[in-house]
Amino acid sequence: MSEQLTLPAQARDGLGKGASRELRRNGRVPAVVYGQKKDPLSVHVEEKLLSKMLSSGHFMNSVVMIDVDGKPTRTLPKAVDFHPVTSRPVHVDFLRISEHTKVNVAVPMRFDNEEASPGLKRGGVLNVVVHELEIVCDAAHIPAEIHIPLDGLEIGDSIHISGVKLPEGVTPANTEEDFTVATIVAPSAMKSEEEETAAADAVPTVEGEETEGEGEAAEGGEEA
Repeated sequence: MSEQLTLPAQARDGLGKGASRELRRNGRVPAVVYGQKKDPLSVHVEEKLLSKMLSSGHFMNSVVMIDVDGKPTRTLPKAVDFHPVTSRPVHVDFLRISEHTKVNVAVPMRFDNEEASPGLKRGGVLNVVVHELEIVCDAAHIPAEIHIPLDGLEIGDSIHISGVKLPEGVTPANTEEDFTVATIVAPSAMKSEEEETAAADAVPTVEGEETEGEGEAAEGGEEA
């Protein structure tokens, strides 16, 4: 299960671009907490702590308690804006949620047991189609990752979402199609050999058929 994080914050008095630039110069990142039909709450958080949480790779699918003056608010990160040059976080949006709110989040896919895949042992390549799966689940039980075993998969095999065992209470956000999650494909060298073999097999041959040269030689022999 994804861990719950706590991010201390302070209320923002001044709004606007000028005030936001001043905050960033002081190592703070402007943020907004919204949702649940309440007024938006403008706050700012410490950039270093926020960056550390972002680097974990699980920030966007973790419950984050925004603590303002000892009053925590349960939230889910919805958007992080980054500076186009420095890649530093410049603004964050947080959505207020209840403890057991149904949430829509993107969770990383993790593929396990590569050594148990005959196709990969033969030189096949794992082609990941879906790196993050959009899921719907209880906010208190957001999985950190979705694990997919590769046991027994051969070259040419595909993994569809219907074949993925999801944690209890977790469903794909897209329930309208049985989309492909990953495939085991042949490496380039193996593909070339298979294509050449297929091309050779595709050339029709007729038993006893004479080539043009052989036919002419035969006719010449009869005339002599």
